[in-house]
Amino acid sequence: MPLRLLIIGAHPDDADYHAGGTAALYCAAGHTVRMVSLTNGDAGHHEQPGPTLAKRRLGEATAAGAVIGAVYELFDIHDGELQPTLENRWEVIDLIRSFDPDLILTHRPNDYHPDHRYTSQLVQDAAYMITVPAVVPRTKHLMKNPVIAYLPDEFQKPYPFAPTVAVDVGPVLDKIVAMLHCHTSQFYEWLAYNTGTLDQVPKTDDQRRAWLAEQVKARLRKQADRFREQLVKCYGPTRGKAVEFAEAFEPCEYGAPLDDAAMRRLFPFVSA
Repeated sequence: MPLRLLIIGAHPDDADYHAGGTAALYCAAGHTVRMVSLTNGDAGHHEQPGPTLAKRRLGEATAAGAVIGAVYELFDIHDGELQPTLENRWEVIDLIRSFDPDLILTHRPNDYHPDHRYTSQLVQDAAYMITVPAVVPRTKHLMKNPVIAYLPDEFQKPYPFAPTVAVDVGPVLDKIVAMLHCHTSQFYEWLAYNTGTLDQVPKTDDQRRAWLAEQVKARLRKQADRFREQLVKCYGPTRGKAVEFAEAFEPCEYGAPLDDAAMRRLFPFVSA
C-alpha cells in the first residue's frame, strides 16, 4: 500500500538536507513525498534578501523536489520570523490533515535556530489537535495521529539526539547531491559566505557539484559511524557494519508509536 511522507522543515533546504535520502527511497518505491518549508527563506543571503530571494528559493526548492518526483511547498512567512502562534498552528494542522501522512519528519525542539525550534513546536502543538473535529473545522479531522520523528542534529542539551531507526542512503547518494545542488543560493553562496569558505567554492557547475558531493559524503559518512549501532539493529550485522552513508530519525512521543510494526511499514527498505 502506498505510503505518504511529510517532511516539515523551517527553510527551503532543510527537508532534503536532513532527509533527502529517505525521501528519495520513498519516491523510488512509488510512495508520495511532500517537503515543506514553514518560511520562504527570504533572509538566507548576504547580498540578495527579500522578495527576489524568496522567489529564487521557491524555484530552487521546486527543482530539488523534481529530482525525486516530490512536491516542495513553501509557506509565505519571513525567514527568521516564524513564531509558534495560534494562527500558524492552524496552518500546520491544515497542512497535516490535507496531506494525511503516514510519517512526519521535522526538527527537534532544541536547536540553534529559532525557526527550527518553532517549527518543531508547531508540529508538536498540532499533533493531537489534528484529531479534534472542533479545531480548524474547515479541514476534516484525522482519526489517528501519524508517526512523528525528528531529523538528526548534533546538539547535546537538554539531551542528545537518540534515534531508533537508521537508513542506508548510499544507493541514492547521487539523488541527495542533485537535490542540494539545486539550492545554488545556499550551498554556493550564502552558507559559504556565512562559514567563511566563499573563496573555496569552485566556478563551474560540474566542479561545484563534485565539491558539494564531497561535503555531503563526509557528513553522511559521519552519521553512519555515529549511528552504527542503529544500523546494525535495522539491517543486521553484515550490512549494518558495511553501510557508508546514513540518515537517522528519533521518534517523537506526541505522534503514533514507532514500534516494530510501524518500523516495518514505514521503512520497508530497512530490513535485517
